[in-house]
Amino acid sequence: MAAAGTCGTGTRSTGSMVAAASTNNVTSFQRRGPRASGADSGCSRLVSIAGTRPSVRNGQLLVSTGLPALDQLLGGGLAVGTVLLIEEDKYNIYSPLLFKYFLAEGIVSGHAVLVASAKEDPADILQKLPAPLIDDSYKKECDEDVCSHKMEPDIKMKIAWRYQLLPKMEAGPVSSSRFGHYYDISKRIPQELIETSKWHGFFLPEKISSAFNVESCSLTPGYMKLLQFIQNIIYKEGFDGSNPQKKQKNILRIGIQNLGSPLWGDDICCTENCDTSHSLTKFLYILRGLLRTSLSACIITMPTHLIQNKAVIARVTNLSDTVVGLESFIGSEKETNPLYKDYHGLIHIRQIPRLNNLIYDISDVKDLAFKLKKKLFTIECKQVHGL
Repeated sequence: MAAAGTCGTGTRSTGSMVAAASTNNVTSFQRRGPRASGADSGCSRLVSIAGTRPSVRNGQLLVSTGLPALDQLLGGGLAVGTVLLIEEDKYNIYSPLLFKYFLAEGIVSGHAVLVASAKEDPADILQKLPAPLIDDSYKKECDEDVCSHKMEPDIKMKIAWRYQLLPKMEAGPVSSSRFGHYYDISKRIPQELIETSKWHGFFLPEKISSAFNVESCSLTPGYMKLLQFIQNIIYKEGFDGSNPQKKQKNILRIGIQNLGSPLWGDDICCTENCDTSHSLTKFLYILRGLLRTSLSACIITMPTHLIQNKAVIARVTNLSDTVVGLESFIGSEKETNPLYKDYHGLIHIRQIPRLNNLIYDISDVKDLAFKLKKKLFTIECKQVHGL
């Protein structure tokens, strides 16, 4: 593995070191005794978790979002211990796809999955996850899509951009040890994968009761129950960094759907004059603290277009690590505009985390559009025709 390999590299700086190594018939960088294999080394543990890889920028452990093109736009993937906020499109048609990609990637990679929703039973959500594709199938879909378009002067540029946002693919069956997979949204994930996976569901109507009392806490009952549920899973299942797991380390993927909507008992979308100490921002603050001390990553979809108070949106953004916005063309002038005829909406990379710093990175890649095909959700650089 790449990280493990770098731990054993180095150069001998003195002649005495060379002489000592030759005398003892062992290099100065090898351990004596049975521990020489390095199985217990820290760098080996870093890459021993399936479906993860270290960031080439800062060494932070990354997981895939389930959409390789989005991974590349975010700097290689989603950092463990961080929150990915998806700003839902107006009619909530495309944001559920990113939510399902993230969960499906966790199932295929063998990660533990926690699904929280106030609208749909988590068991039903898992049943609707897309099926993984082998790389040859994905390449075939891309080739068919290219052939279906009429040849235009800028077709080469469009193809180049399309493949630039995608990692190189290797032929072969789906493997849980690789980083990032492709999915067919026209098919459902195999039932055996769900049955063998370890997942936890939080369905708000089943968890909350009218008798639940939160007078001593400013959080809504739904948020309070969800935080307790997540905390219990992190501690009991050993994802807490302060309590080392006895078994092999694994990642907990947390997915929270439609957070901030009235379904969660939140009035943030119903009124403009909300309290400065709102439940939503407190929930995010506590949640991020739990993630920072655990082997977990979280995706949240939120109807930010319904939040009337811009100050609240700013605080929600600051409490998230990565923010991606989806802008659908449905119901807008762009839907019938011939300049956007090849796309279904725009994707905005609003914020990329710069961990252990007080500021955030802004993506250098602009003018990104997405397209929903029969089997694939693709991200491309927007090409405006006629200009």
